Amino acid sequence: MPDLELNCPLPLQYDQIVMAHGGGGRLMQQLLDSIIQPIFSNPILNQKHDSAVLNINGAKLGFTTDSYVVKPLFFPGGDIGKLAVCGTLNDLAMSGALPLYISCSLIIEEGFVINNLQRILLSMQQTAQQGGVLIVTGDTKVVDHASGDGVYINTAGIGIIANNTDISPAHIQVGDSIIINSDIARHGIAIMLEREGMNFDHNIASDCADLSNLVQRLIQANIDIHCMRDLTRGGLASCLIELAAASGHAIEINETALPIQHDVSSACEILGFDPLYIANEGCFALFVAEAQTEQTLAALRQHPLGQRSCLIGRVKAVHPKGLVTLQTTMGISRVLDLLSGEQLPRIC
Repeated sequence: MPDLELNCPLPLQYDQIVMAHGGGGRLMQQLLDSIIQPIFSNPILNQKHDSAVLNINGAKLGFTTDSYVVKPLFFPGGDIGKLAVCGTLNDLAMSGALPLYISCSLIIEEGFVINNLQRILLSMQQTAQQGGVLIVTGDTKVVDHASGDGVYINTAGIGIIANNTDISPAHIQVGDSIIINSDIARHGIAIMLEREGMNFDHNIASDCADLSNLVQRLIQANIDIHCMRDLTRGGLASCLIELAAASGHAIEINETALPIQHDVSSACEILGFDPLYIANEGCFALFVAEAQTEQTLAALRQHPLGQRSCLIGRVKAVHPKGLVTLQTTMGISRVLDLLSGEQLPRIC
């Protein structure tokens, strides 16, 4: 049987950036692979990790950066400030780094309310203190009214990695167990409901959280972590598709194993969203050897952010293009592919 091709028969070419180029799906991947990555190409960048891993004078450092353009700025479970700090710490954690320092750069729209700015900065400071990191440098720019959407935040982070820790998509192996620490799709749905003012009865708050302490506990428990990735833009499906392609392996997950909060599932059903592609901000996937599955789950469940940890699938075989399949509740094998557009823009 020939390899299954998952390409649109009439691929669209763009000469301008569209919103979907930032949505974590196929267009974003094309932008990275065809424009950005070739221009900046180097051995460190080409590892395609959430953080760059740098070896400097015998020290092993994780370094990352991210920008946050969420709308609305304040939402159930968090705000843009908490999101910026947690997102940076989580990217460092996914390389096994212990976060140490972060930066904060602000792009503020003329007319933005000072009290709201203070609220955001206090949220950043509180989240940083709870994570044991310092905000040590930054920058502030002001742009014309109606050209900045309130405030945008860019952060960078640096952390230290133990010399015996080597976590990368290249280390994913056939037979690996795939585990997630929490339920999926809560962040994106919380943002969307708040943005659109949908007031039907629900109790959905973002899962925005700092995962670095949980990851350090796994490392201290001597879990041999092959790979980790937080499930942000594009959600669980996009994350696994990217890792399958990067590792050259096939991945299979089980729909009945996926933890989804009931009201999140209901909202997705009513609004026509697929929870597999909706962003999370306190959920990550990790790949470990099958023999360490129970040890990993036990270590995760001892932490408040890992109490809903579960095994969702396995790495099945070598596959030259990577392939991710979902075994549905009906017993059907569904191939997962990157979305061309995006379900929910401006969520992180």
